[in-house]
Amino acid sequence: TLNQQKNRKSPSKTNWSIPSTASELPLSNKDFSHPVYKEIALANGHINRMSKDELRVKLSELKLDTRGVKDVMKKRLKNHYKKQKLLQSAAEGGPTDTYYDYICVVDFEATCEEDNPSDFLHEIIEFPMVLINTHTLQIVDTFQAYVKPEVNPQLSDFCVKLTGITQETVDGADPFPDVLHRVVEWLQERELGTKYKYAMLTDGAWDMSKFLNIQCRISRIRYPQFAKKWINIRKSYCNFYKTKLSTMLEKLGMKYEGRPHCGLDDSHNIARIAVRMLQDGCQLRVNERMHGGQLLSVPSSAPVEGAPPPRNPGNRE
Repeated sequence: TLNQQKNRKSPSKTNWSIPSTASELPLSNKDFSHPVYKEIALANGHINRMSKDELRVKLSELKLDTRGVKDVMKKRLKNHYKKQKLLQSAAEGGPTDTYYDYICVVDFEATCEEDNPSDFLHEIIEFPMVLINTHTLQIVDTFQAYVKPEVNPQLSDFCVKLTGITQETVDGADPFPDVLHRVVEWLQERELGTKYKYAMLTDGAWDMSKFLNIQCRISRIRYPQFAKKWINIRKSYCNFYKTKLSTMLEKLGMKYEGRPHCGLDDSHNIARIAVRMLQDGCQLRVNERMHGGQLLSVPSSAPVEGAPPPRNPGNRE
């Protein structure tokens, strides 16, 4: 389980070097007439005919994870063979599945009441981030800061019980603009958006389209450019595994680690799901964005772009 006494600060010594092997080059245009794709299609047909027990045996033989429902195991096995075949043709410029060098997972905690009125202004009270290196498939760093609410500085009993964040904690915290400044510095120190290509990732659309959007209006600052596009992992999960979402962890044969509704623990668990999906061959890419204050989908045909270099947003006019 996650250590409840974990250091909530980001480690000062982290290796940010990225292996530069041919297998990690960006995904390029593919010629699907290449014989390798016929071999992959034949392997997929064979895997589709396998029973759950046969899938588990084969995954075990290959020393792959055997957890998860049948559809998840089929996807895992298919992508194992796909990667093997593409590695064999790497010398010929075979494509890979990595779009970004890093993925930054965010899961805000915000003020709330047991029965939120329709006009309730949710204010961010915890800003956590978990950083995934997509080449090593490891969680390499974390950031966490609590935030002092401005409109409703007194937390409801329901909010305290749900999040575990106390009144004393937020009273001693910095206001949101100051915390956002620290977030930008943290991202800049890791050379995200400059040396390394990265994308933000959330569990659903609300973190960015609602919580961050509302918070920026309350704090009278512009919405940050680096958070205008993100990966909604719920969409990616359903599209990749072709299965309805109950709980992603349960479907993947995993258990929650830590305290639910602790923003950093939630972010860690979302990151674990993202890592498992990358291991299973999912091409995680930006699929949602904000434009003119509105939530929009990003079509799969759109060019793949990383988030821009992080900068502090200016004040609203």
